[in-house]
Amino acid sequence: MTKKQTSIITLLSVAAIVLALLVSSRIWFRIDLTAAKAYTISNVSRNLAKDLTEPVQITYFVSDKLFKLYPNPGQINDLITEYTTYSKNMIRFSVRDPAKEGLDQYMQQLGIPAQQMNLFEKDEASVSLVYSGLLLEYLDRQDVIPVIFTPDTLEYDLTSRIRNLVSEREKSAGILIASPSKSLEQNFRNLYQYLNMTGYKPRQINSGDEIPANLSQLIVIGGADFLDDWALYRIDHYIHQGGKVIFLTESVNTSVTNYGMTAYPMEDLGLLEMLASYGADVKPALVLDKASITTTFQSPSGEVRRIRYGFWLNVIPEDADKNHPVTTNFGGADFFWANPIVLVAPNGIEAASLLTSTELGWLQTKDFVIDPDRDYEMNAEEDETRGKQTIAAALSGKFPSYWQNKEKPVREGVEDFLPDIVGQAAESRILVVANVNFVNDEYMRDERNIRFFLAGTDWLSNDDDIIGIRNRVPVTGGLNRIADPLQRLATMAFARLFNTVIIPLAVLIFGLYSAHKRKKRTEGHNKEVSNAV
Repeated sequence: MTKKQTSIITLLSVAAIVLALLVSSRIWFRIDLTAAKAYTISNVSRNLAKDLTEPVQITYFVSDKLFKLYPNPGQINDLITEYTTYSKNMIRFSVRDPAKEGLDQYMQQLGIPAQQMNLFEKDEASVSLVYSGLLLEYLDRQDVIPVIFTPDTLEYDLTSRIRNLVSEREKSAGILIASPSKSLEQNFRNLYQYLNMTGYKPRQINSGDEIPANLSQLIVIGGADFLDDWALYRIDHYIHQGGKVIFLTESVNTSVTNYGMTAYPMEDLGLLEMLASYGADVKPALVLDKASITTTFQSPSGEVRRIRYGFWLNVIPEDADKNHPVTTNFGGADFFWANPIVLVAPNGIEAASLLTSTELGWLQTKDFVIDPDRDYEMNAEEDETRGKQTIAAALSGKFPSYWQNKEKPVREGVEDFLPDIVGQAAESRILVVANVNFVNDEYMRDERNIRFFLAGTDWLSNDDDIIGIRNRVPVTGGLNRIADPLQRLATMAFARLFNTVIIPLAVLIFGLYSAHKRKKRTEGHNKEVSNAV
């Protein structure tokens, strides 16, 4: 080969590499090995551009320091870049550093706060204020994701918020906390914040207040022993008009104090009876299961021990309805002193059992004992009540009014009047979860509970096609998905043996074998050299 040919080939090779780099952002592919396809842009998002008449601008405000030192901002950037490639230039994306551009005041106006973080750079730790938030703009409308540090639910957030911007729809959520001993600030702050972060406009509704007909949905927390007829009439009227409601309810009062653990059936003022008329009969019983949470328990004598507490249910994906939008790709959730639901849907109402205990579950229906020091009494009804128990259900259709053919209630000292329930009921949806504690700040251990709850709020908002996007976050497996305690112990023992004995032994054997082969090669080489000499 001549010198000229070599030069030409070299130049062509360099040109090919440069061209490949230029088109690499347009021609690429990704292999997604996650079970839920968490890193694959869904068809719903890919087709979103069809609904756009004008371009959507997405701006990622992120501090350069954060981008350079941590991987998550890069993952967020990559996901949005991939997201926009399917939009035919109808969704545009840019990245800006507020510190470099002096945008601190603009960030305050947008509601994107600076976050204090520990940054490690050149073996030195420092505390810095950093930004990581998104601004979405469409025509003269805008929406903000004030803080984003992981890409887990980013595709869902983008798709749902862009839809709302285009349709000018505001997703609002009324929160009615029925028990006077509980409050948003003290017990459900996480619930409020997650609703706010995912694009809902949450507002508190007081018991008995008028519920606006244009409210996207109502969240009723507790209430069997506190909501009177006046408040129930308001809720029933809202449903009759097509309002959507999540009922987080309970039929057995449980109390844990320094003096002991007690449980007793609640006095139902009408809420449970009203839910039964809709099709979800919450029974005055407690659900126990072998698939339960291991927790630390201190007895009155001061003894501390680890126990598997049957009343704290670890609901696994295998016990969810995979065909319902709320529980598609359900990743598990924890429930604390849950009650069983019996579905008795009236004509025209579609009822679905969303979550159940395992086949090894059972009930406590009388002589309620929740103290683990009295485990024999806790398990007294196991044999006669064993089987799956529904703890969350979805209902949809035109619900018959609970107050049909009844007189309207009155409330002493209130001059207001209640509207008549007239005409045919509008299409509505109801989600009943027979547990309040699963969204209580005191009990939530991770984000699995809130993911299930938010999937329910999305179903109520009629976004069936994008509910699955939220549930496609990567889900790690765990031994707690094995319900049978003996099988779980055997699997744990095998995992311990495999990790601590088999793998190190395999490495040792491979090392000895490699050393032996190396020694043989060296001896053979030395022998050849000796013979040659």
